[in-house]
Amino acid sequence: MTTNTIHAASLSTKANVYFDGRCVSHSFKTASGEEKSVGVVLPSTLTFNTGKAEIMECVAGACEYRLKGQDQWHTVNAGEQFAIVENSSFEIKVNDSFHYICHYA
Repeated sequence: MTTNTIHAASLSTKANVYFDGRCVSHSFKTASGEEKSVGVVLPSTLTFNTGKAEIMECVAGACEYRLKGQDQWHTVNAGEQFAIVENSSFEIKVNDSFHYICHYA
């Protein structure tokens, strides 16, 4: 199921801009204190590093991803998600656009 709306959140209005604008997100905290970010990745192949464990939820578009140490690429579409362990990395390939919510553990 895709998250369409998050109510009662405190949003940082300054954008997080990565990879020369190919990924733009906004960080926010829910009323219950959960830290998240919401953003979009434009067409590209990128490598992201993680500090905390993350769950990447696809809310629109699609991507392919490969976790650190794995050979196989996996596809994620709207309504699906994938998890990344803390202190790791993942590669992502986007052909059109990938709209996401990153849920930090």
